[in-house]
Amino acid sequence: MANQLLFGNVFALRKQRVYRERIELATLSDRQIRSRFRFKRESIQFISDLLRNDLSHTPRRSQPISVEMQVMLALRFYASGSFLEVIGDTMGVDKATACRAVNDVTNALLSKKDQFIKWPARQEERDRNKQGFFRGGLFPGVIGCIDGTHVKIQAPSEDEPAYVNRKGWHSINVQGVCDHEGKFINVDAQWPGSTHDSHMFRASDVSTYLQTRHRSIDDGFLLGDSGYPCSKFLLTPYLHPATPSQEAYNRAHTRTRCTIERVFGWWKRRFHVLHGEVRMKPAKVCRIIGACAILHNIAIMLREPMEDDESGENQEDVGQMNYNGPEDGRTIRNFITTSYF
Repeated sequence: MANQLLFGNVFALRKQRVYRERIELATLSDRQIRSRFRFKRESIQFISDLLRNDLSHTPRRSQPISVEMQVMLALRFYASGSFLEVIGDTMGVDKATACRAVNDVTNALLSKKDQFIKWPARQEERDRNKQGFFRGGLFPGVIGCIDGTHVKIQAPSEDEPAYVNRKGWHSINVQGVCDHEGKFINVDAQWPGSTHDSHMFRASDVSTYLQTRHRSIDDGFLLGDSGYPCSKFLLTPYLHPATPSQEAYNRAHTRTRCTIERVFGWWKRRFHVLHGEVRMKPAKVCRIIGACAILHNIAIMLREPMEDDESGENQEDVGQMNYNGPEDGRTIRNFITTSYF
């Protein structure tokens, strides 16, 4: 009896492994695919092929998951923001596999950042942005619109007060700059929620780049809200417009700058993980944000449909701005106001 108590389980049969049925792309309809993953079948295949070299590795298990399955697991997480255990259950894998797939796909996407999030460094790219923004909002010389948005996170265990934003909840403050097509041309997702938008911009690579490379009004400028300082490369609205021209300037500024607000709306609707509370450590949340920004640009490139998609009606040419004067934000703003509005 004593021997049985001490040694009775040593020779017990190993529990038989049970493999759950996995959801495959071929078994789903086009409507089901788009509803679950926010991308159509061909787009998921494009993403899988793009990341194949990064996600293919020597299997250490009897039933390794395919690259397509890894991408589907990550897209399902980005699209829903559900618990990873729930994602695994719905896709036929365990929680550890789902967690590993999300992490691997996120890292693989971030390695492609420079391929899909590009600043308009060439003059022809800046001119294309100027024309596009002018057609949409009748505001001349704009190469991008800038704003910040908050992604809610669970309270972190370290430096918790820094992540409490002005609305009283924990977040990552994300700075985004978009072009006229709605693509991100720069994303900065590394700041806790208490950080002010203007500080994020001053400390960003975009600000450093513009301070050193912006030579004249012909290089174009960004549009931002009144939370940013008005400068020679970032124009803000008049806080107290005193003339009809200044009011017209503000209206055109708002019509044009709202592009970035629409982009944030599209982005968070497509990837609902950014809309709810992300239950991860801040560093990992920042990586998820970056991966979703890259996927947003891929979605636009592949012409994935977006809600409330609108295009400008006006097709006038923006023309050339002949300005000779102090390279000061308020002076340039007044020049544009008197010249165009």
